[in-house]
Amino acid sequence: MSDDAIREVFASLGEITIRKMFGGKGIYHDGLIVGVEVRGDILLKADVVSAPDFEAAGAKRWAYDGKGRPVHMPYWSIPDNAIDDPDELAIWTRKAYEAALRTRR
Repeated sequence: MSDDAIREVFASLGEITIRKMFGGKGIYHDGLIVGVEVRGDILLKADVVSAPDFEAAGAKRWAYDGKGRPVHMPYWSIPDNAIDDPDELAIWTRKAYEAALRTRR
């Protein structure tokens, strides 16, 4: 996915920074990671507060195979109802930023 397309997804947050990482891209707002791009898919950061919202909306949690068992990461797909609705997408990218704020160290 192009950096311009990624910026369009996160437009409601304002300026973002994109950095290559692990064969994909890390997406940052105000210095905090809010999402990743992996194999052309955008995944949004979630935490214990927001993950139930993502799950209820039908989003899928990212996991990869780690030595024979899945390793679940704190990133979720964009809910289907938000993909073509900028107002709805803004809600979900904001949730990703709020999760980043809560989990910063």
